[in-house]
Amino acid sequence: MKVFLKKLKKAHIAKKIFYILTTVLYTISLIYFIQGILQLKGIENVLRIIAITFFIIWGLIYLLSGLLTMLSKKKKGFIFLTIFTLLFCPVFTVSSYYINKIYGSLNNMVKNELLYTTNLITLKDTQFKSASVIGMIESKDDIEGNQLAKKLIKKNNLTNKVKYFEDYQSMILALYKGEIDGCFVSSNYAIIFKNEKFEAAEDEEETPLADRVKVIYEYSEERTNQDVITLEQSKNKTLTEPFTVLIMGVDSDIDGLKANQAFNGDTLIMVTFNPNTLTATMFSIPRDMYVPIACNHNRYNKINSSAAYGSSCVINTVKQLTGIDIDYYVKMNFIGVVQLVEALGGVTVDVEEPDFYYDEAHKGQVCEQNSHRQFGNQLVCMNPGIQTLNGEQALAYARCRHLYAISDIARNQHQQQIIEAMAQKLKSIRSIEDFEKILNAVSNNLETNMTPEQIMSFYDVGKDMLLSSNANSNALSIKKTYLAYYSLPVYIPGADRYTSALGYYQGSLNAITTLMKENLGLATPKNIKTFSISYNENYTTPLVGYGITTGEKLQRMPNLIGQDEYYVQNWCTSNGITCEFKEITHSATKGTITYQEVHEGVLLKSITYALFDVSDGKGVDETKKPTKEDEDDNEETGSDKEETEKPKDENNKDETEKPKDENTETPKEEPTTPTTPETPTEEPTTPAGDENEEQ
Repeated sequence: MKVFLKKLKKAHIAKKIFYILTTVLYTISLIYFIQGILQLKGIENVLRIIAITFFIIWGLIYLLSGLLTMLSKKKKGFIFLTIFTLLFCPVFTVSSYYINKIYGSLNNMVKNELLYTTNLITLKDTQFKSASVIGMIESKDDIEGNQLAKKLIKKNNLTNKVKYFEDYQSMILALYKGEIDGCFVSSNYAIIFKNEKFEAAEDEEETPLADRVKVIYEYSEERTNQDVITLEQSKNKTLTEPFTVLIMGVDSDIDGLKANQAFNGDTLIMVTFNPNTLTATMFSIPRDMYVPIACNHNRYNKINSSAAYGSSCVINTVKQLTGIDIDYYVKMNFIGVVQLVEALGGVTVDVEEPDFYYDEAHKGQVCEQNSHRQFGNQLVCMNPGIQTLNGEQALAYARCRHLYAISDIARNQHQQQIIEAMAQKLKSIRSIEDFEKILNAVSNNLETNMTPEQIMSFYDVGKDMLLSSNANSNALSIKKTYLAYYSLPVYIPGADRYTSALGYYQGSLNAITTLMKENLGLATPKNIKTFSISYNENYTTPLVGYGITTGEKLQRMPNLIGQDEYYVQNWCTSNGITCEFKEITHSATKGTITYQEVHEGVLLKSITYALFDVSDGKGVDETKKPTKEDEDDNEETGSDKEETEKPKDENNKDETEKPKDENTETPKEEPTTPTTPETPTEEPTTPAGDENEEQ
């Protein structure tokens, strides 16, 4: 030991400094590298273990060999070992930097905590007082519409009377009608209700909610993300097994997602993916589809209304609709779509020819506002046909619906095209730089419940896709669907108007859900034993669910006025509705229905009781005018009439009786007939060429 210390003391000071610095730098950078590489769970596990073991052993080798060469005065050997060891340090540092940056970007997309905010709003011309009535959502599960609203009341010592509502639409309508003076809504109300139509006064035009109201109180609270809680069962899954993901488009044109969860639910796409077969299915759910809303006591409404209660409500509603568990969700806004497409270098899409055009200058083109909702010089246009779209064009095409006859259904199909094009383009990623570029593009504008570990578990699947795509460009198979639907104009009693909802055919939905279950391995596919194709027609990939119009349709309250009581009683029994009949004096035939309390067009599933007025047949027909003979008879039978009538003296006419001017036309009184609200005609909306199209 004394000899060793003596040699160490005699060693050149520069060598000792280099040796110590190299050992310290290598050790620190190696620890940094090991911390980073351990985060890559599920990615090349064997290689990671080998790499960590090798670099630890090399550190020990340098620690011993470097010391020996330094003490033995082997200058060249010492220099070689030191330089070689130092070369690993920048490799460790750069690798760790990229690993931590990528992991941080992935972690940024997972928001375990969210800022929830409730706003108390009133109409702009309303003066809020202690006597003002406030509207609140009755569901205690609604964080912003109920829970935080109560905390706001307590914090600000408000003593106002509170009126509870089943849903936001009826509550806001009550605000417009003056039935309440204010109400609690999410701070995202301007986005959530941007496309909602509320009844306006006769002398007013319908204006967006945000332009009609003002915020007088606000309360915020950071809470655990309810969406993550809803999908708690998915946290232990990996993307190496079949999974489902619900893609939700957030109608926001700012960079970054809002802190709170409520949003506009116009874009809903359910995707299943089987990593074993590299097969995906896509199911676009029309925003106007009339379904039971899971978080609103299963009351029927348009499915996009569920987004006002947050993503968890949307997830549970879609799960209830399809009967399939949802593992993950992805929320992305306008800017996220634009930046993702740009990061991919554009996407190749066959742009569908529009049915209408924006104006004469853009005839034949597909045009839509840009990502900041700007028209004019900022209008984004493209010609029909196969082409590579940039970010703004891809977003515009995915949003455009007013230029197509089937409106929202066409938009759903276009969104599937864009997603498919993105998926195919992702297969071209070959470098860390490209991957980092994509992550930077979406990390701030995308939210998901997938953990970084789950996302990275997709590595092996992605590697298989890349290897397969080298031999087969169509290795990734995407099966698209089409839900057959029909027009369902439902009357909303509280709003005193019809809503342009859509119903769906259960047979079509069953075909779609069966396909998804087969892709997830939850059902066994049926073997197709026969197949036919016409060489005179171009083959196109079939849309599962298209043209299937089987299954019971949602029924609405019919107009039963004029029917007899027996018929209506049988109708009530067959539909499971308790009916009450009240006899009234009326001129109609005895037993005829003269009035129904439930308005025509109301959804039958929302009705359990109905009241009808029934004629007793004893009333006077007011539309029949009495004749002269009737008047004479009445006069003669009158109890207070004199027995003898004095003859009239033509020369002594009543002074009040004026002679008629024959040249003056007596205005005719138009007959008055009872009117009923006009009911929109229900017509099935199916694509042209559908053999099963309902006439």
